[in-house]
Amino acid sequence: MITAKAPGKLYIAGEYAIVEPGSPAIIVAIDQFVTVTIKKSKETGSISSKQYQENSLSWYRQGTKIIFDNRDNPFHYILSAIHLTELYAQSIGKQMVNYHVNIDSDLDSTDGKKYGLGSSAAVTVATVRAVSQFYNLKLTDNALFKLSAMAHLDVQGNGSLGDIAASVYGGWIAYYSFDRDWLKIMRKGTPLTELLTMDWPMLSVQRLPQPKDLELLIGWTGSPASTSIFVDKMALFKAKQKKTYSEFLEDSKKCVTAMINGFKLNNSIIIQQEITNNRMILQQLADASQVIIETESLTSLCNLSESQHAAAKTSGAGGGDCGIALATSETNRTELFKDWAQNDIQPLNIKVTL
Repeated sequence: MITAKAPGKLYIAGEYAIVEPGSPAIIVAIDQFVTVTIKKSKETGSISSKQYQENSLSWYRQGTKIIFDNRDNPFHYILSAIHLTELYAQSIGKQMVNYHVNIDSDLDSTDGKKYGLGSSAAVTVATVRAVSQFYNLKLTDNALFKLSAMAHLDVQGNGSLGDIAASVYGGWIAYYSFDRDWLKIMRKGTPLTELLTMDWPMLSVQRLPQPKDLELLIGWTGSPASTSIFVDKMALFKAKQKKTYSEFLEDSKKCVTAMINGFKLNNSIIIQQEITNNRMILQQLADASQVIIETESLTSLCNLSESQHAAAKTSGAGGGDCGIALATSETNRTELFKDWAQNDIQPLNIKVTL
């Protein structure tokens, strides 16, 4: 039996700009995981999840192909991850077999509340990792990222894949988005074995040192948001107002680059200043695009955090889900969490995982 897991993620800075090739973002992996277990099967295979017990999925083989009986299922990312990893396994001579896949996730609450912690990316990475271990593929982290990124793109069709990077590499990372148009072209005629070893244009992942006097605090607003819908809305704004969008990209890049340097210098003051700056840049983008990034609840979270000497902003696409605060020794965490609770903001007991 094979068991593999992958952590969820939270964006610290660089949202929206990160969808552009070469743009940077800072992302963290968190200590909430998706766990995938694979057990060999003699006849039919299956996919099941404690979170989706009513939608378990059975499959069988027709040659090397996996054939599914169910037409509607919540397992698209898992299926894509299995498909792509098995294509790679076949390309290096592995024999296909049946197996049972079980999924368990910490990323949503026990009563089904979704916190926006990157569950689709984590389940994709965990599935690729588990299947690769099952077939003894010995993937490097870079190869794991590339396989998972392609599997995720095949389902979602857009996005930066920064959440995939966080789930693969862990900890605090600086992520520079790759050229997805290039990848789309290259996939048409390039073997998977070559795609996994070649350099992808503008892709870069740098692990950042854990700041000594800095703690990540996470608050959930109680309102879920859809990242893909917000990204689509922003793409429409980009097409209509290219000059304003270009100015946003430049401002974001300067801010995130300065913040990355703050991490490398272990300078909490610089990091907090740039968190506040990134919040302002995103507010300007929201005003120009008419996309509501910072909801009333997220504004309360940020303002309350700042009153307790913590720099704060939205995390990810905004419009709901989580906000983050970067606290130091000057932050009164007890009072801050009390303030959040009084404003219907739930502090999440989540830490950064290495």
